[in-house]
Amino acid sequence: MSYKGLPEVVTRRRRSFWESAYFVEICKGLFVTGRHLVRNLLHTGEMPTVQYPEKRREYGPRFRGRHRLMKRADGSPRCVACMMCSTVCPADCITIVAGEHPDPAIEKFPKTFTIDLLRCVYCGLCEEACPCDAIRMDTGIYEIAADNRESFVVDKEFLLDNDKDGTL
Repeated sequence: MSYKGLPEVVTRRRRSFWESAYFVEICKGLFVTGRHLVRNLLHTGEMPTVQYPEKRREYGPRFRGRHRLMKRADGSPRCVACMMCSTVCPADCITIVAGEHPDPAIEKFPKTFTIDLLRCVYCGLCEEACPCDAIRMDTGIYEIAADNRESFVVDKEFLLDNDKDGTL
């Protein structure tokens, strides 16, 4: 707004044909694309692409893979169904149904222990909250594939016998 509330009149410069067609800008973009194409063809060793599955990417020691339940010496789950992992889980993907253990030295055990891997955010809070080191995320498996959504809900038996091939 100008003085006394009247709008200012802005005159714009008329563009030439080459400016209105953006010819120069299109040529700059094609030059950048061509430069990257030539660089990638001549320096293939510097590309970030990995030839998966023949070559696999190396992850650090703090990488969180798929979950597993630890076993006692007798083969039963180490979990005492304290619900700490399901309570601390921000994605609410862990479901535990507790039952009374026949051994009087052990108070409870999980009748069912399920994890919905599609809801899990792999934050590792369940692993940190567990007082008896029953759940771990140290399998190193990151290839998790299935053909239906129900396969991503893993149960206690699957978590106890976690295979290393990545299939669900």
